[in-house]
Amino acid sequence: MSIFEQWGVTPIINATGSVTRLGGAVMPPEVIAAFSAAASDACSLEELQVAASRILAHHTGAAAGIVTAGCAAGLTLGTAAILAGLDAGRMERLPRPAPGDRHEFLVAREQRNGYDHAVRAAGATLVEVGFNEIVSNAGVRRTETWEYGAAITERTAGILYIAAPEARPRLQEVVDLAHRHCLPVLVDAAGELLPRNTLPDLVATGADLVACSGGKALRGPQSTGILCGRAELVGSALLQMLDMDDHPDLWSPPGILPEPRRLFGQPRHGLGRGFKVSKEEIAALLTAVELFFSGHYDQERSQQLTRLRQIAGQIPAPSRWELDDPHDGQRFPVLEVVVAEQALRKSAFDICRSLRDGSPRIFVGHGQLPLGRLVIHPLCLTETQSVQVAERLRVELTPSG
Repeated sequence: MSIFEQWGVTPIINATGSVTRLGGAVMPPEVIAAFSAAASDACSLEELQVAASRILAHHTGAAAGIVTAGCAAGLTLGTAAILAGLDAGRMERLPRPAPGDRHEFLVAREQRNGYDHAVRAAGATLVEVGFNEIVSNAGVRRTETWEYGAAITERTAGILYIAAPEARPRLQEVVDLAHRHCLPVLVDAAGELLPRNTLPDLVATGADLVACSGGKALRGPQSTGILCGRAELVGSALLQMLDMDDHPDLWSPPGILPEPRRLFGQPRHGLGRGFKVSKEEIAALLTAVELFFSGHYDQERSQQLTRLRQIAGQIPAPSRWELDDPHDGQRFPVLEVVVAEQALRKSAFDICRSLRDGSPRIFVGHGQLPLGRLVIHPLCLTETQSVQVAERLRVELTPSG
């Protein structure tokens, strides 16, 4: 019996991938072992985060890094670091900067999304720039680099950039412009980790802070994330997250800070105190990072492809399927099932709902439902579950009569 059933929660088959609402990716045995081992011992969380910084810096090329309570927490901490720097007084005032404090972040209008709550939570005001005239069917242009420059004022604290392969303008252009104006760039790279050079490449642009998820492709605890970049800013973020309840004559600034002398006092609990990360989560995330960057997960791709092909083999006509295999040995293959909605007299939404409500309960990717497609992601599927998914799809997609 699943542990969830003792509380009346029905377990599901996750054919969607590492989405948070379904609990994220299943952690590998090595990650679970690290989590358990850390639970039976004690250490200084500050010292553990400093050790984490060395490991994250090694793998990403950043000057420093810390483990956060997810990517969204990393964005809030990164914003707080940019707004306050090493000024303990400014840290104390957040999320309400004092009059005259820089507090505005420029962001492309087309990059606005629900996750920018995380930036605004630290006290930042978002100022939109640009358009996406392609989406609005009004032309061929998108947000352009000059529009960031034209929007900079004495209130501008930094630039928020949402990383994606198709994002425009290119991050490098935005970073170069921002640095000409002595402004930092905070990058939301939530799930942008595959292929493995993606995070180091984002850091290599000179972006001042990059936040990403510790779950998803890394397969650490879903409640973890990474914030990496300039040591001074990462150090400020850490100061605003740590438990600061210690005597000033016993406390010393964390080793991440390149110039601790710039601190004129010991900050109190910061805006990020609610985003604390446990020693178990840090240990598990660091283990997952080592597995990820060593290529340990690559060996699973052939098995994932086999399972998707087995599922595809059960899709009855007139529905059809398409297998997207990136062929780089790293990114996940994905199966898209094109539902013959007219022939079945059922929409992809109907099929998706039936899969969720049936037995076993199956959640497939819903991003392409308006296009009549079900998306099957292999990351969380076991061999047995793949067989169950194939059978349920065969039943749901078989024309009646």
